[in-house]
Parts: sequence; C-alpha cells; structure tokens
Amino acid sequence: MNWRREHGHTHHDHDHDHDHGHRHDHGHDHHHDHGGPGHNRAPERPVAQWQTPHNPGEQLPAPREPDLDKVEAAFIDGFIDAPDPVSFLRLGRIPFEMIAADGAKLNLLRVEIDALADVGSLTPHLGGGSFRYDPLPASLVSHRRRLRFVYFDGEKLRPLTFTDVRAA
Repeated sequence: MNWRREHGHTHHDHDHDHDHGHRHDHGHDHHHDHGGPGHNRAPERPVAQWQTPHNPGEQLPAPREPDLDKVEAAFIDGFIDAPDPVSFLRLGRIPFEMIAADGAKLNLLRVEIDALADVGSLTPHLGGGSFRYDPLPASLVSHRRRLRFVYFDGEKLRPLTFTDVRAA
C-alpha cells in the first residue's frame, strides 16, 4: 500500500513548504538532513544516553543466564524422572549447603514441584473494592509448574527459586 496515498499525500511536481521548515521538490529523488533526531527539528536538549556509565573500578554484575526459564523447565522434567535425585541435584549444581546474602548458613531439605492451572480470571470494578470473576474456557486455561528449593537456616525454612539458587 502506498504510504503517501494512505496518509492523504499525492505525488506532485512542485516545490512547497512542509511543517519542518524547509523546501524540497517531490518531482525527483533526493536526500536531505532533517537536523537531528525525530524528523522535524533539532532536539532542544541533548540526546539521552541509554547505557549506564561504567566506572573502571566497579564490579559488574554477573550476566543473567540465557533462557533460564527453559533451563528450569528442563530441570523439572529431569528431576521428576531421575532415578537418583541427589545425584541429579549435584549434576544441576544445586548446592546442598550455602551461605545466604544475610550470612546465614542454609542447608537444603526439600525440592518442591507444584503443578498449577489458572482456571478463572478476576477483573476489578472501577474504584476498586469489588471484582468480577469469570471461569476461563478450556482453550484459555494455562498450565505451569513451580519449582522451589527449601533450605533451613537454623531457625526457619527458606524457600528459594531456581534463579535464587543459581545466583548463589
């Protein structure tokens, strides 16, 4: 589809002013600089830098493991079918003992895998305070699994996610 026709422009062979303050002829191919970002005019303030500046002495965070959600799904499938779950945990580099960020020593007690199915939806009414509930049709029911590693810190249980344990 022709963009000019779709937006009310037609092809013509005469010079004219556009709202961006310069003249050009649409009767032949040409190139011109529009004076900065955004088609119409130069920016009134400098262009923002989207990266965080790096300080030479600063320690950068470890890069996030790619496709961690897929790795977690594969871990769940393998753990469920593993004839030796303890060896599977070792193979998956899941620590049996570790030190938490707050300095507490954690000991792994249990691996929990929950099956979840979302079968209804809630829609809040305007102003809050009440909501509408609708059961979902079968085609919209979502299934997922949740993996937790339950550690004991000497006083209480601490459930950690796969991401938490991999980052430790």
